[in-house]
Amino acid sequence: MSPDNVALHCRNLSVRFGGVMALCDVDFRVVQGTITALIGPNGAGKTTLLNVVSGLVECCSGTVGLLGQDMTRVPAWARAQAGVVRTFQNLEVFTTMSVLENVMTGAHRDVRYGVLGALFKTPRYFLEERRCRALAEEKLEFVGLFAERSLPAWELPYGRQRLLELARALAAQPQILLLDEPAAGLNTRETQALAGLIRRIRDELNITVAIVEHDMELIMRISDAVTVLHFGQVIASGAPFEIQKNPEVIAAYLGEDAR
Repeated sequence: MSPDNVALHCRNLSVRFGGVMALCDVDFRVVQGTITALIGPNGAGKTTLLNVVSGLVECCSGTVGLLGQDMTRVPAWARAQAGVVRTFQNLEVFTTMSVLENVMTGAHRDVRYGVLGALFKTPRYFLEERRCRALAEEKLEFVGLFAERSLPAWELPYGRQRLLELARALAAQPQILLLDEPAAGLNTRETQALAGLIRRIRDELNITVAIVEHDMELIMRISDAVTVLHFGQVIASGAPFEIQKNPEVIAAYLGEDAR
């Protein structure tokens, strides 16, 4: 695969927390235009790897290549500006704000007015706010929340709040979307709908997706490639059908009855 087709490439990545080696010489690659899954048992280092990619945790050694640039020491806000956007395992919704206002916070990533513009309500401020509102409404329509845009976010059921987080991330117009257990707490029907939505994000919005998830049925249904972590090390990478048949993966994570 040509390097031009690689949206994310972590090379020889290591992270240590005190005496604990959370990641050890990890290589993780995400090709542009794909959905790439990162799986493994609890404590395998999956969220730590996403934290390193998004700039929330510094690596001890190794490099993080994003969108053709070395961003190993680039701060989180600059990575977001470059198009790397993520969601978190725990809900991070602004409950006292409306659904629309929540999504507009994502659209505010690249507004073209400063503090004084907001304070004095300049013409550019109103122009940018209209743009952000239109973008937020577009993403709410995409995830199926447009009808609830005026509701306080706390009134949404849990599964709908998950969609709200996704709409807010999309409003930031990512090139790479990092999803940390987006199906956590969802029922079967909601998880099936989420699978379709993630595929649409790849196919219709042309956004590259890296996903950490424990729901193996979801992962095997939507992923183009899968990387498996175990005790902070990569034990397998490949297509979903290859991962399902890998004896080391079966023993470490999927279970002896996996097919």
